[in-house]
Amino acid sequence: MNKVKITVLKTAFYSDIAKEYGKQELGPCTAMREGQVFYADVRCPAGFCHTAWNCIYQYVFALANGGGKDGFFYDDWCNTPGTAISCCNDGFRPVIFKLEATDIPSVKGE
Repeated sequence: MNKVKITVLKTAFYSDIAKEYGKQELGPCTAMREGQVFYADVRCPAGFCHTAWNCIYQYVFALANGGGKDGFFYDDWCNTPGTAISCCNDGFRPVIFKLEATDIPSVKGE
């Protein structure tokens, strides 16, 4: 099993939806910042949002175990093998992640 590089590509905030349905003080995600990079295998990396982890885990798991080399879902999703784009499911302030397979081996107990 290898590590997966997780890059925060974009943080979004839908103020129109938040204004109608969210709490008054709601704003953009404060847990993740664009450009942050994490490395993970099957464990949530330190400092990573656990809610976002639950959303992207299936893709991280697949990439860490060699999946995605020939593309995901019939190869009609991403144009680069070993790469997936995914996001957390926060409807007010989603965060978009780029997941990339690496050749960095996972270290047991790390």
